[in-house]
Amino acid sequence: MTTTAAPARSTLASDVIRQVVVALSAVIAVVGSFIGSGAAGGTPIQEASGGALAADATLIAPGTGAFSIWSVIYLGLLVYSVWQFLPSQRSAERQRSIGYWVAASLLLNAAWILSVQFNALALSVPVIVALLVVLIVAFVRARPTEPSSRVDAVITDGTIGLYLGWVCVATAANITAALKAAGFNGWGIAPEVWSVVIIAVAGLVGVLLAMFFEGRIAPTLSLCWGLAWVAVARLADQPQSAPTAIAAIVAVVAIIVVTAVARLRYVATEPPTA
Repeated sequence: MTTTAAPARSTLASDVIRQVVVALSAVIAVVGSFIGSGAAGGTPIQEASGGALAADATLIAPGTGAFSIWSVIYLGLLVYSVWQFLPSQRSAERQRSIGYWVAASLLLNAAWILSVQFNALALSVPVIVALLVVLIVAFVRARPTEPSSRVDAVITDGTIGLYLGWVCVATAANITAALKAAGFNGWGIAPEVWSVVIIAVAGLVGVLLAMFFEGRIAPTLSLCWGLAWVAVARLADQPQSAPTAIAAIVAVVAIIVVTAVARLRYVATEPPTA
């Protein structure tokens, strides 16, 4: 009996530790977001690093309104940190599978904000790429385990999906800003050619996410939100670029269509529930 009880206590302890790590990481990320917004004494992200990430800094920069999605994402992450703390989620297989990956994403998020705040734009690139990779892993690891309820689907899958979709756009914008700040001249290729190529790659990522993940709605929403704001910025703000805006609009339409088709196919093949 003692031998059986010891592993059980060990498993319980490891689950509690994971829950605490996720919750603390969420607090750190939210504090970082206040610093990044300028509300806690920091410089707003759009003004930090010499304005390299401002809406008018590059052709790939989303309009200022795009960043309001962070409020939704942070709210979702806070709710998730509470949700995974519930006794019913403590030993849930999907929480064990993704918990530390979500925590890593939260810490990387805070690290990205700090790198931009300290004008280390070059450092922000590997940080946001690492964040993107971690979110992809979390998204993939959540896939094999079905959510325990619709609430779980919204809080866990929905939050990670929104987070992933937005970071796809943010990564493209961040890399572009860092290259411009470093003096990259595009090897003589016109900036609009580069912007269209980058938008096309972002659109392809959205299409692949839809195709291979049963038309999940959350990543499509945030990725299309970001691309739509790129189009708005290039049509209404400087630097203006009709080709970039058109490419962004085409990418949004393509992602939505593929997502809808993939979702309909998934629903059609889903076994009926009792």
